[in-house]
Amino acid sequence: MKTSIVRGLACAALLAGAAGAHAAPGYPDRPVRIVVPYTPGGATDTVARSIASQLSTRWGQPVIVENRGGASGMIGAAAVAKAPSDGYTLVLSDSAPFVILPSLHADMAYDPLKDFAPITVVARQVPILVVSSKLPVHNVKELVAYLKAHPNTPYGSLGPGSYPHVAMEEFQQLSGTRMLHVPYKGTAQVTTDMIGGQIGLYIGTLGAFQQQEKAGTVRILAVATQQRVSLRPDLPTVAEAGVPGFAVNVWFGLAGRAGTPADILDKIHADVRAVLGDRHFVEEVLLPQALTPGGDSRAEFGDLMRGDTERWRQSIQSAGIKL
Repeated sequence: MKTSIVRGLACAALLAGAAGAHAAPGYPDRPVRIVVPYTPGGATDTVARSIASQLSTRWGQPVIVENRGGASGMIGAAAVAKAPSDGYTLVLSDSAPFVILPSLHADMAYDPLKDFAPITVVARQVPILVVSSKLPVHNVKELVAYLKAHPNTPYGSLGPGSYPHVAMEEFQQLSGTRMLHVPYKGTAQVTTDMIGGQIGLYIGTLGAFQQQEKAGTVRILAVATQQRVSLRPDLPTVAEAGVPGFAVNVWFGLAGRAGTPADILDKIHADVRAVLGDRHFVEEVLLPQALTPGGDSRAEFGDLMRGDTERWRQSIQSAGIKL
């Protein structure tokens, strides 16, 4: 089963990018920097470093990952938005700095749709609804009933404006529940407090909680995707399990500075697609974290950014989320 999944994912990534690399004479002729707008050690950082290593080998130039965390990803993203439009400074991030934060911060130092040149979706995560094993619930309907009977049950997030925060606010609106928001700086802290029972639930990712699920310290109730996923076909979606309309789209995207020459963007895109189409990369880097390879075209990624920006804008406005 795992082999067939790997083959399918790798082939899809290769075929979509098999048109070949576009020539970009001389690029790169010096080190390339990939900014990760979070602290080291998370899934974003791990994927970025793995891709950087592969690109460095292909290009014969150092590809350096620079962690610039803070402000839910805005600090690192803003640095790239001010960089030269030459392809030597890129940003690899989850979706929050690209499509969620603009609807929460009127005074942002950058406009993702104007200041970035989309390159590709690197990988897609499997968002999940996970609860502490100390919570007496075993499915989504039981969870909703529990939350209605116990208002202000604490839930965790990765900070104000992060996708776990905004997604859980939407969950409350759709389920008719009310919880207490407890922000954290990282998934490790969330996991520790969930195991200890300090928080009851979280919208996280499958890769971050598989080991805890096996240990029996947390329960994964459902995936927060629109459809069931091949990595865990046993898990229902949140929508089918009791909260219709709830789904979250979470991805890692790679972008450069707006105005970067098209031939350079095309070369980066083609080479990243080649990495994503490598079976060993998929099997050794992505699948252990329950990630699936992306590889969208530059135009497709741009459309995704615009669509998700509007989707989150409506959700944030409807839920009345303000920072």
